Amino acid sequence: MGIEADDAPVAPRIHSLATFIASGAGSGLFPVAPGTAGSVVGAVCLWPLSYLSLEIFWWVWAIACWLAVWSAHKAGADWEVIDHPAIVIDEIVGLWLAYLIPATLIPWEIDPLYLILMVLVLFRLYDIVKPWPVNWVERRVPGGAGVVADDLCAGGMAGLVGVVALMSQVLF
Repeated sequence: MGIEADDAPVAPRIHSLATFIASGAGSGLFPVAPGTAGSVVGAVCLWPLSYLSLEIFWWVWAIACWLAVWSAHKAGADWEVIDHPAIVIDEIVGLWLAYLIPATLIPWEIDPLYLILMVLVLFRLYDIVKPWPVNWVERRVPGGAGVVADDLCAGGMAGLVGVVALMSQVLF
């Protein structure tokens, strides 16, 4: 029994502000590993954001999270898949959280490029493997909030592991 043409999900395309944001400015349309492509776009955006004060960056992140939930909900409805692979704004805000945690908690200055690369690797690991509680959040939180929540959980875990890794470099 095959899938009829009418049953196939809508191919993602950018045709509104919501789909543009949800797709990470189109990076989610990359045919291979769209989540990684979105994360790389998020990492590239981190470079100039890393020069903002932490207070302002936390506000930018909070607004971006709100936009992520809104756009993921709209794009998921439009593309007929709640957590469509082309929706990568959740990877972007999750990665930014992974960066903000050590940038906020570590009391000494860290090279932004080093920190960006470290949290990119850690975030992708947690986002792909989805250990508990990431997998639990992914299954339990519905809609656009659920699309974003598991990536925020993965970002939080990656950020905390980044803090431990940076602190252990100083202590040992």
